[in-house]
This record gives sequence, structure tokens and C-alpha cells, in this order.
Amino acid sequence: MPSEYAKSLGARLRAIRTQQGLSLHGVEEKSHGRWKAVVVGSYERGDRAVTVQKLAELADFYGVPMSELLPGGAAPTPLGPTPKLVIDLERMQQVPQEKAGPLSRYVATIQSQRGDYNGRVLSIRQEDLRSLAVIYDKSPSDLTEELINWGVLDPEARRAVDAF
Repeated sequence: MPSEYAKSLGARLRAIRTQQGLSLHGVEEKSHGRWKAVVVGSYERGDRAVTVQKLAELADFYGVPMSELLPGGAAPTPLGPTPKLVIDLERMQQVPQEKAGPLSRYVATIQSQRGDYNGRVLSIRQEDLRSLAVIYDKSPSDLTEELINWGVLDPEARRAVDAF
């Protein structure tokens, strides 16, 4: 019989997952099998004990502070899905090379690794934006603003950066 604490922790895990629009199988797919649907489901039901290490890893996977998963505080903050970071490759062609050079090289590397040459847009991860910020010697939020000003990133991307 699961303890009340385990049930409460499980309810918070489920709330975070559903706020992000993920099914249990979606978690397994998004994590490339790292988090099995049956295991996450058993954590959510309180049927299986979760270690602090695993809880920290789940918090990292969901992109939330670990404190959001722990019972006893306020309800989890409604997150909604994090906006995607999508580079408009057509608009990037219009940015002067001296500005867009590092971005162009980074995008070309990602396209090569993914075999993704659709030519119009490219989705990047938050980690990619952090790496680009280092290359440009800017904070992720400052680089996001610059990319928005260049027209290569949608203004909704500000919300994704706020989630850092």
C-alpha cells in the first residue's frame, strides 16, 4: 500500500508531465527510452519508491526545479508546454554574415548531424541556445533578444528562455 507521501509525490509528477502535454509513452519517446512508461507510471501511482537521484534526474528531464516535484509546498506552477526554439533559416540568410556567421556554422552542424535539410526552419534545444550564447559571448536571454530582432527567432522564444 503506497504511503500518502508517495501518492502525493506521484500526483505532482503526473501534474508536471500532463502540463507538458506528455503521455507516459510520450515520456519514454522523448527520453529515448531513458524513462520507461511503466516505471514513470509506477512512480506516479506511488507503487514504486523513487530515489533522490532519480527524482533529480526526472526534474531535469522535465525542466523544472526539484522542489516543484516534492509534496508539501504549493501546487505545481502551471507551466504549459515550453515554446519551441525554431530558427527561421530563410530569414537567417538575410542577416549580414559578420553577425550570423557563428549561427550559420552551428546550424549547418546540426543539420549535418540530423540529416535535416528542409531549408526553411530548424528546431534547436535550450542547450543549443546556451552553447550559442557562449559562442556569441552573451547571456541566453540577450542572444534570444538579438535573434528575435534579426527575425530568425519567434518572440514566443522568450518564454523558453525564461524556463532556464
